[in-house]
Amino acid sequence: MGRFRAELGQELTQLRSEIVEEFRHQIGVQREDLQHKLDLVVEGQQMLAEKLEETRSELKVDIGKIDQRVTAVAADLAAHRRDTEAHRKGWRVREKEGGE
Repeated sequence: MGRFRAELGQELTQLRSEIVEEFRHQIGVQREDLQHKLDLVVEGQQMLAEKLEETRSELKVDIGKIDQRVTAVAADLAAHRRDTEAHRKGWRVREKEGGE
């Protein structure tokens, strides 16, 4: 009976070692898989940040162009108004006498 117990104890110790080793292996595999997925997420975030910065730069240029156009239109309008106000007396609408 003692020999049986010793063999059983030895087999249980060996089985425990195998289980621990398999568990460590599985944890390693899961860690590598998680790290790979995290790397993909980080790469995607970096690409989005670059695209956002590119879009921001394009918008700055477009807004600058629109600002120049609005400034030019405002200057033209101001000049037209000054011209109209300078000729106020001469540009009155007159109705013809006698219904004509």
